[in-house]
Amino acid sequence: MAEAIASEPIPLESDSDGVMRVRGTRVTLDTVWFAFSDGATAEEIVQEYPSLSRADAYQVIGYCLRHSSQVETYLERRCQEAQSAKRSNEAKWQPEGIRARLLGRRQQRART
Repeated sequence: MAEAIASEPIPLESDSDGVMRVRGTRVTLDTVWFAFSDGATAEEIVQEYPSLSRADAYQVIGYCLRHSSQVETYLERRCQEAQSAKRSNEAKWQPEGIRARLLGRRQQRART
């Protein structure tokens, strides 16, 4: 009689902001996929992010390879959200002259 091989669920979960993370870690799907796409092996990714297990890294990479169109759609949405957040932050806090403002505050604190 052949033994049954159990399958395990993909170790991904969505947080309250809709960001996909490797279950039990703060490591995002984006992080794993971009590192792999840049040529890193699963072992190198785990070495860089020790909260990941090698098995989870391989499962996430495999998921991304099997569901590339869904992952691309997700990554495009994340990119758009990041650009929107950047525009919003820059509208609130002008990046021009920030170094001068910070140095000025440091000098003010040093005088008090």
